Amino acid sequence: MRWQFMAALMGIALLVLLVQDIPLSGYLRQVETDRLVTSLERDAFVLAGRSEETLETPPASADAASAAAALTAAARGYRDSGGARVVIVNADGVAVVTSDDDQSAVGDSYASRPEIMGALGGQITSGHRYSDTLKIDLLYVTVPIVNGQDVVGAVRLTFPEQVVTDAVTRQISVLGLVALTTVVLAGIVGFIFSATVTRRLKLLQHTTERLADGDLDARADERAGAPEIRSLSVSFNRMATRLETLIGQQRTFAADASHQLRTPLTALRLRLERARELLEDGTDGSGVAAVERLAAAEAEADRLGSIIDGLLVLSRTESSTAPVVECDVARVARERVEHWQPLAQELGVGIRYEGPDHATASAIVTAPEQIIDNFVDNALSASTSTSTGTGTGTGTGVNSSTSSAAGLPHEIVVRVATGSPGWRVSVLDDGPGLSDEDCARAFDRFWRADSDALGNGLGLAIVAQLARASRAAVLLERRPEGGLEASVTFEARG
Repeated sequence: MRWQFMAALMGIALLVLLVQDIPLSGYLRQVETDRLVTSLERDAFVLAGRSEETLETPPASADAASAAAALTAAARGYRDSGGARVVIVNADGVAVVTSDDDQSAVGDSYASRPEIMGALGGQITSGHRYSDTLKIDLLYVTVPIVNGQDVVGAVRLTFPEQVVTDAVTRQISVLGLVALTTVVLAGIVGFIFSATVTRRLKLLQHTTERLADGDLDARADERAGAPEIRSLSVSFNRMATRLETLIGQQRTFAADASHQLRTPLTALRLRLERARELLEDGTDGSGVAAVERLAAAEAEADRLGSIIDGLLVLSRTESSTAPVVECDVARVARERVEHWQPLAQELGVGIRYEGPDHATASAIVTAPEQIIDNFVDNALSASTSTSTGTGTGTGTGVNSSTSSAAGLPHEIVVRVATGSPGWRVSVLDDGPGLSDEDCARAFDRFWRADSDALGNGLGLAIVAQLARASRAAVLLERRPEGGLEASVTFEARG
């Protein structure tokens, strides 16, 4: 991947430079040509100004020779300084001064040359032509020599076009060097960047291999690398955390199940063995004792079935991926109060609803019903155990052993109220409650405040799991006036 990324980046840089530099080279050639033509025109006008007096001097006069010599020296000096050939003609197109050392062209007629004729006609001409004498391409500029309204001659400057080509080639060479440097720098940048990306990917690969080998603590660094790599690391860590949680739940489930199932199975085996012994003994009353033993074994089997059912429910809630939907928790609470009303009256416990008519919240399907039912069941167990003085609480340990104040009937309140960040559904009882430590442990699996109490200790564990799946929060706390308040807070909707 690293070399492919480098090659791609260098190829893109080279393509961009070619697209840019090919038109630029043509533009540079035109600019250089225009610059040279402008320079030649300027110099030609300077020479034309100096030539005017020489051409106006009569050839037979004494000053004519000295003026011609001075002009010839100026032409040669210009040639030596810039490399351009100078030809100055009179109004008839005859050369009077050249920059050639042998002056062989002086006296020759240039009237047949289009550029000379154009200049003698008052025009400034420039262009390219091929020199048959020099066998090279030339760039020329011709300007008229004007005296008042009359054209008395012309100045032609010729320059080898190869000079322009060489100048453009030098500039293009510089551009080529810049382009090569740019491509090399692109390769270096690509190497560094790809090395950074591949290094982060290799670290992430190493982390995934650790996780695949069973290291559940393996986590990717979420703070380093490109945004896409960081996002991938966050997703990987979320997956790893979820996987660790699921495996931990499976291990805990297996450990708790094996521990909790061992006791009723042992008790069941002992009771059955004792019943068999009594039946084999055949003494008086052994049949009644065997029946009692079998009845106790049946109770243990029922308890074992209850534990298994609770574990299955808990397992389903932990692996549930049910979507969170909108529900009216106030309506659900009123319905559950109506459902529990007959049993509560039979047990001598009052139950009522407090709250608004409607409270829209988010939860998975049936979660509010199951949570409220568990809370009410525990509250009824606590109330009945208070009345009878026996520890008959459900598996949550929410039970008591004393009567309510002043002998008043027990009452359970199912309340819906606004809470942070949504709707809080609470079930309040008036028993003595639990200690703060027991309240904190009440949602653990198989935990019971009283080991002799009925139940399997899974009720509030299921409540906690349903709340987590609904993105809700559960809480069990003591009431100042006595008793417990079991609550769940759902996110508000609408």
